[in-house]
Amino acid sequence: MLSQSPKPIVNHIPFSKLSTSGEELNYIEKAILSGCIIGDGHYTKLCQAWLKDHLGAAQVLLTHSCTAALEMAFILADIQPGDEVIMPSYTFVSTANAVVLRGGVPIFVDVRSDTLNLDETKIKAAITARTKAIAPVHYAGLACEMTTILDLAEQYGLRVVEDAAQGICSKYAGQPIGSFGNLAAFSFHGTKNIVSGEGGALVVNDPSLVERAEIIWEKGTNRSQFFRGDVDKYTWVDIGSSYLPSDIIAAFLWSQLQQANGITQHRMTIWDRYHQAFESLEEDQKVRRPIIPQGCQHNAHIYYLLVDSLETRTKILSSLKSHGVQATFHYVPLHSAPAGRKYGRQSGELAVTEEICDRIVRLPLFANMTSEEVDFIILLVHESLT
Repeated sequence: MLSQSPKPIVNHIPFSKLSTSGEELNYIEKAILSGCIIGDGHYTKLCQAWLKDHLGAAQVLLTHSCTAALEMAFILADIQPGDEVIMPSYTFVSTANAVVLRGGVPIFVDVRSDTLNLDETKIKAAITARTKAIAPVHYAGLACEMTTILDLAEQYGLRVVEDAAQGICSKYAGQPIGSFGNLAAFSFHGTKNIVSGEGGALVVNDPSLVERAEIIWEKGTNRSQFFRGDVDKYTWVDIGSSYLPSDIIAAFLWSQLQQANGITQHRMTIWDRYHQAFESLEEDQKVRRPIIPQGCQHNAHIYYLLVDSLETRTKILSSLKSHGVQATFHYVPLHSAPAGRKYGRQSGELAVTEEICDRIVRLPLFANMTSEEVDFIILLVHESLT
């Protein structure tokens, strides 16, 4: 039963909070004592092997951020000045920036009203003679409709670059997110499910891109081939940059990856508790809860509610803040941003994108949340809407 007047139980509930196993410091110490804390060390290789096995990828390369992984991906997708890449406007700026840095043009398409993912039915109308790739973004760790997207890509000869920043341990039709496109990018930023503070990974599913990916990753040199004994020296052979993370960061990530299933299960328990608790509000048409299509297995990265207006959202966020709870909204659509208007172009109306951006409320969710914290937030949301 909901109490009539919730009482503060803690001084502060953050939006996100680090969950650790206790092994992180142990692995970091071992990395330091090994004398090798540069990139591509022992823990980097362990993390890459774990991800490669998990995804069934041709290659996985750790990066210092998901942004870096996306930048590498669009180099590998051969984005040239004027080339167009179809993506949602409702995404983080890195998705578009990685295209713009190659001289490409982001083409912003609306999202679906149910999943807030790229609306696959709007992609075909956005394809032109300059279209080079599609960049589906798996919002909240929930998969886009990849069957349709891959079919369109094959029909029109396009690359697919999955922005799977939020998608670790999620699946579509039983297959891991990040294993569908030619390329994919993951984030291990401190706000994600599995973290290394800053960090990311480039996933290469197309075997023909592996050799060049390693070269770009190694500052444009064939260093990886040299250490495998494929060449007798390494030298500058292509463009590239310094995309490797320190092995200290990889050591932290290695501990996180080993508890990935447990972290996901804890988050799912909290997500399910929220979802059940807000069913009555949805029945009363006061909120709309997340919708999970059949065949999609999400990772509980985000729990959000869609309310009826900006005013209602402001009321909820203010109430939560006054009780020490950090909740928030999400993206400002890229097509409406100054740089989005300068560098990109929208395809068709983006009515859903423009509507939901003012109505979304994201609630705190982290693996070590207590039941008391979850219940307190639920009470506050109910009180705000009655």
